[in-house]
Amino acid sequence: MCAEGTKLDLLRRSTYHYDLPEELIAQSPTERRDACRLMVLDKQTGEIEHKKFFDVIDYLQPGDCLVINNTRVIPARLYGHNPRHAGEVETLLLRRVPSDGHEDWECLTKPGKKTKVGDKIVFSDELSGTVTELLDDGKRLVRFEFDGIFMEILERVGNVPLPPYITKKLDDAEKYQTVYSQTDGSAAAPTAGLHFTPELLQKLEQKGVKIVRVLLHVGLGTFRPVKEDDLSHHIMHSEYMKVTQEAADAINAAHASGHKVFGVGTTSVRSVETASDADGTVHAYEGETAIFIHPPYRFKAIDGMITNFHLPESTLIMMVSAFAGYDNIMNAYNLAVKERYRFFSFGDAMLLK
Repeated sequence: MCAEGTKLDLLRRSTYHYDLPEELIAQSPTERRDACRLMVLDKQTGEIEHKKFFDVIDYLQPGDCLVINNTRVIPARLYGHNPRHAGEVETLLLRRVPSDGHEDWECLTKPGKKTKVGDKIVFSDELSGTVTELLDDGKRLVRFEFDGIFMEILERVGNVPLPPYITKKLDDAEKYQTVYSQTDGSAAAPTAGLHFTPELLQKLEQKGVKIVRVLLHVGLGTFRPVKEDDLSHHIMHSEYMKVTQEAADAINAAHASGHKVFGVGTTSVRSVETASDADGTVHAYEGETAIFIHPPYRFKAIDGMITNFHLPESTLIMMVSAFAGYDNIMNAYNLAVKERYRFFSFGDAMLLK
């Protein structure tokens, strides 16, 4: 698909464009999580199979590892008002900033230009916030004032921050959570994991597949649009992640015994790759990651990937192109459009093996 100068072409944002009819953007999840369609792509041969998601169990063997991200989406979208101005102020919580005795968050506010340092935003009788600092990329540092437990108040006042391409309101916010979500902190769901059911996970474990849990709080870094056409100029925002010693040991043991490690979603993959040495050894790690995976990239610890169909020109389609090959991915995406697969967060899935 690339002309001469493939290496140069693969470092251009425009190379990762494809045409997607708007009606293929899924507005709601399938009624049964694991009944969506699954496209299986062999990265070595380019061969494609069409399955259902619950068939994924046939491609994992006893001794393999399935790495999942157990972050939980918080009601990160708040609507309030700034007493200095008329009109509504929308605030999106991106990440908690460690501070002594305070609840400080990096946020996006809309309209942003009217939100100055010192401005107070009132969300409800029990929650308000003051802008304490202007950050890069239009972000604001907001210190929240409240009486009670912050996360409990957020559950009452906040809204689940669905992506802008989903225009239909959810009848149940839990549909935008994985069944294994555990640790609050994400501004968006690790959507490849939405397809798993407790029953499917149990069947995988009964088969002898090791379920390994890591944590990456999904923020702006994962979904920030690539504005520069030269990928080498794109800077990822950092996101908090954690790979425990137990998780690292399980992944290393799988590799040592000749088995494969499958990452569920790009966030799980980024976590494991961040915590890996050049030889593929995974170590315990807690901290920030700003890893930007795009061609050419040699994967160190991930052998397979379960993922959704991603937006054109996004860092996510660049990552899967690095894993399965650009030509393979673009062929698969064009076929998915032809075969009327459902795209993005609530859409169908891919298994890259």
